[in-house]
Parts: sequence; C-alpha cells; structure tokens
Amino acid sequence: MTSWQLSAKEEMVEKFLDAASRGDADQVSSLLSHAPSLLNQAGHSGWTALMLAARNGHRQVAEALLSHGCDKWSVNSSGQTAYDIAGFWGHRHIAALLGGAERGGDLVPRENYFGRETLDRLSAKRTDSPWLEAKKTHPGSVFLLFSDLSPMVSGSREDGALELCRLAYDAVKDLLQKDDVLVVFLGVDRSKVAPGEDPPAWFAVSTDEDAAALLQRCPGRKCSFPKSARRDLLALSEEDAGVLAPARSLLAWHARYGFCATCGSATQVEEGGHKRSCRNAACKSLQGVHNTCYPRVDPVVIMLVVHPDGNQCLLGRKNVFPKGMFSCLAGFVEPGETLEAAVRREVEEESGVKAGAVQYVACQPWPMPSQLMIGCLAVAVTTDITVDHNEIEDARWFPRQQVIEALLRESSQGLFLPPKQTIAHQLIRHWIGTSANL
Repeated sequence: MTSWQLSAKEEMVEKFLDAASRGDADQVSSLLSHAPSLLNQAGHSGWTALMLAARNGHRQVAEALLSHGCDKWSVNSSGQTAYDIAGFWGHRHIAALLGGAERGGDLVPRENYFGRETLDRLSAKRTDSPWLEAKKTHPGSVFLLFSDLSPMVSGSREDGALELCRLAYDAVKDLLQKDDVLVVFLGVDRSKVAPGEDPPAWFAVSTDEDAAALLQRCPGRKCSFPKSARRDLLALSEEDAGVLAPARSLLAWHARYGFCATCGSATQVEEGGHKRSCRNAACKSLQGVHNTCYPRVDPVVIMLVVHPDGNQCLLGRKNVFPKGMFSCLAGFVEPGETLEAAVRREVEEESGVKAGAVQYVACQPWPMPSQLMIGCLAVAVTTDITVDHNEIEDARWFPRQQVIEALLRESSQGLFLPPKQTIAHQLIRHWIGTSANL
C-alpha cells in the first residue's frame, strides 16, 4: 500500500468519525453504504463512531450504526465501552438504546450471541395441528435442514460469515412425508411481513439421509454442513444465531429422548416438536405434569472472579483450549442449589479460591446441546490458587492492563480470550468497562 493510499484511508476514517461526533446521521449512513469497513474503525485512543455518538448523545447516529451491526462491546484504550461512555456523560437515552439497564450505576449487557429472539415462538399454535399442517405446505414457509445436528449453511467461515440456508416447501416436501424425519416448529417471522399478510412459519427438519444428497436440495449455492459446531456456528449473524439456538437444542433433545425416562417405552412427538409423550397408556408420566415430557435446559454458572484489590481477575484454561487461551470458570448447577452457591462451589473446586459476594450480570443460551449459561461476577475472599487438574489445566490471576491489551489486540503476553460471541468474553468486557477509570 502506498503512502497516498494510506492517507486516503485515514482521511476517510477521520471523516466518518467526525460525522458521528457531530451527529450527522445522513453522512454516516452514506459513508457506510460506500465503505462498510468503516463501521468499527477506531481513531485516537481507540474511540469508534459508536463511542463518539454515545459521548455526544446522538441517538440517530447510534441507531444507524447499530442497524449496520456495529460492535457495541468494543473498548477504547481506557477500557470503556459505548455503554460506559453514555452513562458517564448522562446520556440515558443512548444507554437505553444500547440495551443497558441501570443498576447501582452499572450498565449491564442484556443480549448475547444465540440470545436474539428473531422469531415469535407463537407457543399457543403448537397444539393447533390443522394450523401446523397447513403451514408446513405453505409456499412461504421456511425450512432449515439439519444433518447430525449440523445446519445446512451457505458461505464459508474463512470469508467471515455463514448463513443458514432457507429452503422452501418444494425442496423438502418428500422428506416431510417420511416417518423417520423430525420436523420442529420454531415460530413465525413478523419482521418482514406487509400489513394484512400472514407471517411465514419456520421449521427445523432433521434427517438421517446422506448429507451429500441433502446438499443437492439447495442448487446454485455453495452449501455445507459445518463439522465443528463450537467453532463454525459462531460465524453466523446475530439473527441466524438466534434461530439456530432453539432449533439445535430441540433437535438434540429429541435425539436423546426417543424413549420414556419413566418406563422405557417409545415416545411420540407432540406440540410441534416441543413435547414427547410416552406410548404406554399406563405410564405414570402421562398423569400430571412431568418434566421428562418437555425439552430440558441445563443451567450452568459461568463467572469472572475479581481479586479483592479489584485490579485482577481469575481466569482458567482446559487442556482442550487453544494455546494461550484462558476463560472464565464455569460449572453445572446441582439440584437444590442456588446460583450463588453454585458459583462459590465451582470456583473453589476448580481453583481453590473462595468467593464471597456474587452478582448476576447476563445469560446466554448455548445450544451444545442445551445449556443456559448464567453469567456472574464474584469477589474473591482468598487469593491462593490450588488447581484441581481433574477439572482444569491451569488458573491464574491476570492484571487489568494485560486483560485490556488482550481485548484490544486479541492477545497480550501469551494471553488471548474467548471469542466475542461467548458470554465469557462479554463478562470480561463488562468487568473492564464498569470498573474502568472514567
């Protein structure tokens, strides 16, 4: 790249950031239409356009940036997010727009990857069999095809984006007639419907048919079934991730609960794929309400433990992590246990550190197969680390500055953090942002 080209790029970034700072929403949108890569560009001290809009209270600019999918959790060189900046300067309308809620002066995140409610679940229609059958054959309905819990997607992770393949009824109608094919009603999409029109229904379809043959149902596009769910499914858009989460979790539940947990008899699918009932008429599970009949969700606490001095956090790593990656500690909630007790127990079991105060921050669905990650902050009351190597490989206290550098540069002194789509990443950003020196 020549010096002239570099100067032209810098000039474009400066023009974009200046428009955001002045509140010129039209110019911001115009520049983005010609150069989408400007969206998350940072200027002096790591300030992005969203941060400048938050600093000066420009709601229209913030709305325009968010509509283009800007990263609202990026931090500047002082570790501040746009949330923190809006709150500090008293722009409550911007803080509310960004999805924050004031609680003791802290602004907390309320939406995480996999958590966007893209569809209206329309649970009242799950028992309306005639309506569901009509929707299955409607030309406007959308079908997502799964093979071994992997969704059919287009695009490539290397290009930075995957998209769920949306198939029409004609592409799957023969599959829907087969007894061994599972069809789950996901909801309806009201966002793209003209007044007076019925919203399209969405379904997830799971089949054991050969994956290569299934790909032929989506001609003219480069489609595939991702092989690494924990990696590849993080490349979806927020909207697609919000559809995938319930779809994959429900299909995983059906794959594991084909037989009654009470008597061992075969079960049958009901309520649009949101219930399984025992075929044995004498089974106790058919009397009253039993959670064996409904999809399960496993609660998991995930916590960032803060050092008593407030300037360090405790992170651990498992041997399956990539080299240098550390994350928040986590563990399943046990029966009869509060979230706070689960946090303290898991922290002590894995690291030997005792935790005191526990504060809930946010949660995230994690469809691998069906966890609800409950994000918390915990304050340590002891600092000596004794790692349980049956649980994790290592645990260390990391100073704030090193964590900030890892957030800004993706790695710092051998430390790199989980991807931004994970709640572990967002908990770390939350700690840095809400306790930064504003």
